[in-house]
Amino acid sequence: MAAPLKQSTATPQSSRRAALVRWLIAAVAVLLTAGLEWFPPSHFAFVANEWMRDGFVRLQVSDAPESRVLVVDIDETSLARLGPWPWPRERLADMVEILLSHYQARGVGLDILLPKEGGQLGDTRLALLARHGPVVPAQAFDFDLAHVRPEAVRDGVLGGAIDGYTDGVDATGYIANYAALAQAPNIGAIGFIPDPDGTLRRVPMITRYEGRAYPALALAMVNCCAGKGRLALADTGLMRVGFKRDWKAYTVVSAADVLDQAIDPAGVRGRLVLVGSSSLGTGDRVATPLAASRPGLGVQAAMLSTLLDRQAGDTPARWPGAWLALGWTLLTALLVPLAFPYLSAMASVALLGVSSLAWIGLAWLACSHDPDFNTVAPFAANLLLLAVAVPYQWQQTQRRSRYLLSTLRQYVAPAVVTELLRSDLEDPLLPRQLEVTTLIADMEGYTAQVETLPIEDAARLTRDFLDCLTGPVIERQGTLDKYTGDGLVAFFGAPLPLEHHADLALDAARMIVERVARFSAARERAGHRPLRVRIGIESGPAMAGDFGTSFRSIYTAVGDSVNTASRLEQAARDYPHDIIVGPGTAARARAHRFLRLGERRLRGKEQLTTVFTLQDSMNQAGSTTSTPIAGAAAEGPAA
Repeated sequence: MAAPLKQSTATPQSSRRAALVRWLIAAVAVLLTAGLEWFPPSHFAFVANEWMRDGFVRLQVSDAPESRVLVVDIDETSLARLGPWPWPRERLADMVEILLSHYQARGVGLDILLPKEGGQLGDTRLALLARHGPVVPAQAFDFDLAHVRPEAVRDGVLGGAIDGYTDGVDATGYIANYAALAQAPNIGAIGFIPDPDGTLRRVPMITRYEGRAYPALALAMVNCCAGKGRLALADTGLMRVGFKRDWKAYTVVSAADVLDQAIDPAGVRGRLVLVGSSSLGTGDRVATPLAASRPGLGVQAAMLSTLLDRQAGDTPARWPGAWLALGWTLLTALLVPLAFPYLSAMASVALLGVSSLAWIGLAWLACSHDPDFNTVAPFAANLLLLAVAVPYQWQQTQRRSRYLLSTLRQYVAPAVVTELLRSDLEDPLLPRQLEVTTLIADMEGYTAQVETLPIEDAARLTRDFLDCLTGPVIERQGTLDKYTGDGLVAFFGAPLPLEHHADLALDAARMIVERVARFSAARERAGHRPLRVRIGIESGPAMAGDFGTSFRSIYTAVGDSVNTASRLEQAARDYPHDIIVGPGTAARARAHRFLRLGERRLRGKEQLTTVFTLQDSMNQAGSTTSTPIAGAAAEGPAA
């Protein structure tokens, strides 16, 4: 039983194994993205995601005026004119009355904590305003979930609990208001929970303490004073503050000017008013995505705008951000098994870079539509592909290159090897049907040449003669199939397809004849017999590839045109021409002219074969006439 064909050392098993590894790498990248999207992220992943979102916020922030909100700032100017904080309660009550009566504000939210009584008259007036008017006092909750403080903070009297919310963020303590003010029907929470990097990006919409639910200040103001009823919320835990507007977008007036009634009433009428302080002395400063130090009053204003946008239906439609990230990673990961095998390492890196840049654009669009998905998950997957898939493919390419070099370097021109390494063929040595031109050359009368020579001289003659044959083949991008003792078999157009393979083979044949002629002349001057080379050339389809057995293989070409070239080389002994060309080569050549020698029945062929030679006296052996020796009729030159 015949041994199985061995096509190349890059076995189908190794190719399948490499493909499986690529698919596994792609699957790991997709799973990494899924894990970052649907499981709690690590500290690094969380900070990276928020860093990217902060960048998007800064790119999208607007200075367009916010006409629904007015900020009354107890600023440094007010403190300098009216005295340091805390102010008398009567003054606070005066300011609230002026805002509601004189300026006709829609509602007033006090971003101020008043846990202690400060004077009966002022306390009573402020409590009555909050109980019967659109006034929302504030109370702060403490979220000491790590129990850093030995005792929970409890100061003042809690108020403003609401029903209908079962979820929220659990608090461990509070700073509330004095008892009379705590009777107000609407009180808002102003507690903050900064992210691990110290930046404030989210606010608890509902705070739960001892089984009761308390709304955030912005939510309490919208429910109380916006005039559209209670706002329905699906996310009552930590809600991301939509920093769509910068601090400069808000109308900010000095508390002193309000008390002096020095501002235009048209700028206040119908607005929701937030009263608080941006003074550095009050200590109410936080880091936000927009700046490292902003007044907490600005966060409350931004949250109020966020809820008003939601109530007005101006929030972007919800997108499935996590699924977008997973889909993008899937598309990128598919490059590993489908594209990376055909790309260089640099091209693969560039492709991952393009994928990352494109994802930045898509994530920028999706961020406003989904505040929760992890924007950096696809980047993590791309880093994995960069760290694993690209080196793996580079290793496979190097392995393939070493194999090609070791296999082809012996019988293929260096330029052909270089082109093969750049090609997108997974295994260029696998047998393929190609258009090739076969060149077979042999020394005429080899036995007579060497029978009288010492062994060393015979070996030197053979070696030097083969050098004359081999050099032109390699120089003209030919592939050396094998040596046949005193000759060789070569073909052009495999393993790398060549458009002008016939002309290249003819060029090589002419160069062989010239080199043999020079070599023969040198030997004749030394007293040796002249040398003649016989060359047969034919073109046509052939199966070219790495053939052989499990014990030994060789890159060769098989087909009718190869057999014809061999018969033509044998027929050259009957002609005074060194180069005999078949009809396939004559039909395909574009840069040469031929002399038609007639028709001849070649051994093993049933039909007559038209044979040609190059129209060039250099390929004639000792004669300048085109008359054939073995009775083949001479005919005129054929182009």
